[in-house]
Amino acid sequence: MTTLIDLPRPLLDVHRSVLGRPWRDRCGEAGPQAAAVTIAQSHGLPEVLARVLAGRGVAPAEVPGFLEPRLRDLMPDPGVLLDMEAAADRLAAAVLKREKVAIFGDYDVDGAASAALLAGTLRDLGVPFRLHIPDRITEGYGPNIEAIRVLAEEGASLLVTVDCGTAGHAPLAEAARLGLDVLVLDHHGAPETLPPARAVVNPNRLDDLSGLGHLCAAGVVFLTLVALKRRLRRDGIDLPDLLGGLDLVALATVADVVPLSGLNRAFVRQGLAVMRGRGRLGLAALLDAAGLAEAPQAWHLGFLVGPRINAGGRIGDSTLGARLLLCEDPIEAAGIAAQLDQLNRERQAIEAAAVAEAEALMALRLERDPDQPVIVAGSPDWHPGVVGLIAARLKERFGRPAFAFALREDGTATGSGRSIIGADLGCAVRRAVESGLAAKGGGHAMAAGVTLAAVDLDRFRDGLIRDLAAAVGDARAAQALLIDGVLSAGGVQPDLVDAVERAGPFGQGAPEPVFALARHRIADARIVGTGHVKAQLRGRDGVTVGAIAFRAAEGPLGQLLLRGIGRDIHAAGTLARDRWRGGDRVQLRLCDAAEAS
Repeated sequence: MTTLIDLPRPLLDVHRSVLGRPWRDRCGEAGPQAAAVTIAQSHGLPEVLARVLAGRGVAPAEVPGFLEPRLRDLMPDPGVLLDMEAAADRLAAAVLKREKVAIFGDYDVDGAASAALLAGTLRDLGVPFRLHIPDRITEGYGPNIEAIRVLAEEGASLLVTVDCGTAGHAPLAEAARLGLDVLVLDHHGAPETLPPARAVVNPNRLDDLSGLGHLCAAGVVFLTLVALKRRLRRDGIDLPDLLGGLDLVALATVADVVPLSGLNRAFVRQGLAVMRGRGRLGLAALLDAAGLAEAPQAWHLGFLVGPRINAGGRIGDSTLGARLLLCEDPIEAAGIAAQLDQLNRERQAIEAAAVAEAEALMALRLERDPDQPVIVAGSPDWHPGVVGLIAARLKERFGRPAFAFALREDGTATGSGRSIIGADLGCAVRRAVESGLAAKGGGHAMAAGVTLAAVDLDRFRDGLIRDLAAAVGDARAAQALLIDGVLSAGGVQPDLVDAVERAGPFGQGAPEPVFALARHRIADARIVGTGHVKAQLRGRDGVTVGAIAFRAAEGPLGQLLLRGIGRDIHAAGTLARDRWRGGDRVQLRLCDAAEAS
């Protein structure tokens, strides 16, 4: 196994990389260094894996449980969530009486997975249900009065909102007026006053002390089904094995970018194992449509599966994702998967044009005022279904929270925002709603959505700046690139990747390990695909390793590679197996670089 090179801080003397960041050794302090040595020696692990674990705060005694997280060890009693017992009792009553249940979901991956998880269980129990996923453009996010009236007219007596509903006061009041009992299963930040409902199960309620605020909505639904299983057992009814639904929980957990720690980490590890069995026809068809020939990993859920499910809600039929996840016919599943794959291609084209416009606009504004802590952009030409993706690209490029708005002909602006670690966007949006700056909105720390009058866009931006300026300043000042180890091209081998992957899955709150190649020469660099830069980096021993910088051709990282052939650089990135055409190589996915003086 490769031995890592121990270097002083700032790592490789990189005080300011091409992306403007200092590099720091993640295990640079005495404590993590000592922990890494202890982990390697006491558990017989490779040094590289020991450093990755120590750098993420895993204590030596916690290593076995961290490397093999077991759901039974991490599962809480569902009753620790407020209103859970009331929710389980009401669902049990619906099961026993065969009531018609209306499920109101969201049009993103978490909403589709949550709705399919609940609907699939009701189907297995023989309970009639009606699934409604709102249209992003005509209905917007969350329950609405018109849809609830239709659901009531169709004979539903119980309404369950999943991944939405916590802020739906008026629609849920209408549901109560129509005689519907309401259960809310959600995870979004909650206002002080909750909507009228039989139960609001949400770990992010202000009065909930469960400590489970990191769950996505599908995680909340899964715990609710565990509580329902326990409740029905009293009446001699046994639910089918719930573990088969962990593929949906894993998908939603990764796609909704919630922290991959504790229970979430176990959900993803076990859910991926379920997914690899290809028992859910819809997911198997979508993996085939995406061209994935290997066993799915966590990053596949975020970059291949999630965007395709989201494509239906962004620019097509919002029900496609949930229908696919519930599908039991292989021919129908293949057809829906192909439709979502095509919609995703169309979404990519729409997104590319909008992102180019947004980046040019923001670059000009930041040239005039580079200290703006939050950036807000809007255009009547942007599709409402891609504003979240535009915001994500703006946040990625400019390193600060970003909001993108679709300006509509009726004078409203529909926007989506993405944030950086340390700046809570969801709280800022809720305050904007409470102060009258926005008509409706919500979200969590890293992502939020909002609807407001287009004439109030500047006031909304000013409010965000007031709310987030201090937090953004602190967060950006601390934005060093943390490096897990320094390697040479010769040491970048498949067994190294295998060792590192044992510490996964990686995602929000569990950063993928970043490694640096010290003083490697750019042997070749060229643009491939849609603005990616592919390069060959040669070490001093003559060994080369392939590297790629995604969407970097026009930025400083891509330009350094393209213009620096024959020059030495320090390169930093994550490691990935490349099995293209039957090979088994390792590729460095570049995230930063610096000239080697």
